[in-house]
Amino acid sequence: MKNTHEQSLRRQVEKWLAPTAATPVRVTEFSRTRRGGRRYVCVEVSSPNGARALFFFRHDDGSWCVFPPTADKRKVTAECPVARAATIDL
Repeated sequence: MKNTHEQSLRRQVEKWLAPTAATPVRVTEFSRTRRGGRRYVCVEVSSPNGARALFFFRHDDGSWCVFPPTADKRKVTAECPVARAATIDL
């Protein structure tokens, strides 16, 4: 299991956006994905060079990353057995 402290939202924002007192961050959007209902947050930092924003996604182990988690294949199979059969046939 990952050390979720190293993958906390605060740590990821500091790593990717490097906010300072002069360039604070702000959350511009947060919700859940349509598929799977996974949490995400959009964080923005403004600087004299322009604004930068990133989406962060919550993973099953509690960590936050800049990429969405991969679908759990067992869940997909249970929810959609026809798709699995079609995949096997191909």
